[in-house]
Amino acid sequence: MDKILPAPKNGGFRDDNYWIWGSSVIKGEDGKYHMFASRWSKDVGFGNWVTNSEIVRAVADTPVGPYKFQEVVLPPRGKAFFDGMCTHNPRIVKYKDKYLLYHFGTTYDFDMPTKENRKPEGYNWNQAWLNKRVGLAISDSVFGPWERVDKPVIEPREGHWDATITSNPSPAVDPETGKILLMYKSSATPKPPLLLGVAMADSPTGEYKRLSEEPVFRFETPDNNHIDVEDPFIWWAGDKYEGVIKDRSGLICGEEGGGVHIWSKDGVTWNLFDKVKAYSRNILWEDGTTTHQNHFERPFVLVEDGKPTHLFAAVGSGPKAWSFENTWNMVIPLKH
Repeated sequence: MDKILPAPKNGGFRDDNYWIWGSSVIKGEDGKYHMFASRWSKDVGFGNWVTNSEIVRAVADTPVGPYKFQEVVLPPRGKAFFDGMCTHNPRIVKYKDKYLLYHFGTTYDFDMPTKENRKPEGYNWNQAWLNKRVGLAISDSVFGPWERVDKPVIEPREGHWDATITSNPSPAVDPETGKILLMYKSSATPKPPLLLGVAMADSPTGEYKRLSEEPVFRFETPDNNHIDVEDPFIWWAGDKYEGVIKDRSGLICGEEGGGVHIWSKDGVTWNLFDKVKAYSRNILWEDGTTTHQNHFERPFVLVEDGKPTHLFAAVGSGPKAWSFENTWNMVIPLKH
């Protein structure tokens, strides 16, 4: 929290015709900043993110933005593909001379919802949710073209804590070894708690081997129920991994929906920083005003030259939680 600076009101990425969610930013070969984000038409309602989301690219001259839409990067490609009907929650990283765009995708056997018909015949929201799998697209350039891997990077395991889905990937690349640590979200049933696991691969298309049979966070309440955490973002900090995760209950950092600052030497055993709270849903803006965001989701930290410089998150305005009028990706500069 001691690194948080006032946020610019005109920063980030928004589009009044679309729900905007979940950003990941990288400096491209052109020297500009490229945001990969989720969007879907407002005409189909916020809840149909799981059926209609697509990943797009927006660009700005500086990390703060504002970012301007450029193109759809991962459009629908057909029901036969595991990520053929929806792509969501992107994470972009550089791996040697390649760009890696991790995301989750899903498919389903009914027609995609439209403005005229938000719930077409056979509509099954749960089917689309349960088909979520971590995917990967690879390119030589931030401008594409993107080659999409046709099989999920990591699959659920029946009978384990991660039996339902694989979702919300966060990769961290060790530039010296070339190994990729991948953190992902899953659960034993379609209901909470939401838990996080880790896997590692020697190359982008190599096998992602789980480093632990169990979730990597075992925060528990006195009655032995797991504390919900989700939306991880991790990076290699030179001598260790660092990250932020969302504290769904507030039992770790003291604020429901606030951020937790974590670190690990091996990617398996994770520790809390002494100053555990990474961010708050209470936002101080550059004009001196403050707001309390209903949600502060999918945190992403821009790291340049090994230093965190900006915090991004999906936020929205509306009368109550999960009842939005608008959503966008905001940005907060960090002291460094």
